[in-house]
Amino acid sequence: MLYLDANGLDLAQTLQCGQCFRWQPGPAGSWTGVVAGRAVRAEHAPGGRICLTGLAGPAPEAEPAFWVRYFALDLDYPALQARMQAAHKGLAGCIACAPGIRVLRQPFFETLITFLISQNNNIPRITGIVDRLCRGLGQPLEGEGRFFAFPTAERLAPLAEADLAFLRAGWRSGYILDAARRAAAGQLEEDALRAMPLAGARARLMEVRGVGPKVADCALLYGLGRWDAYPVDVWMRRAGQALFTRRVKDPAAYLNRKTGGCAGIAQQYIFAWARSTGLTEKTHKNPACD
Repeated sequence: MLYLDANGLDLAQTLQCGQCFRWQPGPAGSWTGVVAGRAVRAEHAPGGRICLTGLAGPAPEAEPAFWVRYFALDLDYPALQARMQAAHKGLAGCIACAPGIRVLRQPFFETLITFLISQNNNIPRITGIVDRLCRGLGQPLEGEGRFFAFPTAERLAPLAEADLAFLRAGWRSGYILDAARRAAAGQLEEDALRAMPLAGARARLMEVRGVGPKVADCALLYGLGRWDAYPVDVWMRRAGQALFTRRVKDPAAYLNRKTGGCAGIAQQYIFAWARSTGLTEKTHKNPACD
């Protein structure tokens, strides 16, 4: 077992906020997930800690740095939240909805594929497709229970759409294969995407079939740790209209300027607020702004 200082991390808030799809809730507030060929059970422990128990793959206690990085425990989130609250008073109400959210550092290729699958889809169906993909084409992991790694780009690249019929993913199968072929050919090199200006990295990802601005920004934010990426969908457009005055024409640029390049992390709190309030009207107001 591995015990880590949670530093305010809330597992449920983090794992249920729409950024990942391979964690399942268990008894007594525990969660079971597979990350980069490692299956673990995560749960809160006394003393403000989280406990990770290895189920398959490398034992968590053998590589604490991996899990510190994955859960973003190396970032001073309380200080970051204070900076966000000082940057814009409405963010205080957003953060209060789910202060324990942390933006995970997920494997890039897996993140790109899962957000391609997520388009025009719901969480249960996304989770089902991802599970079938891993069970059907992922490497089995040795350990307690039956777990599978996410399939590599090299495993997927030679396949045809007919080979993915078992996923029941519809037109998304073509997107999956195009992304895999480009990644296997070295066209989506992670270090290069991290080093590029954000607009250039987004444009490179949008060369992949089916990748629009939102999926590109999700892959950058959740899969490459590009905290300056700011995914926008209908929820976020409405939230932006409610949270910011008309003078803020570009919420992403505004938040990056105010938070030192962490607009994507602020976005996660804004999204949590939008979901928790049932934001459906463009005129909905954040009480924290009143």
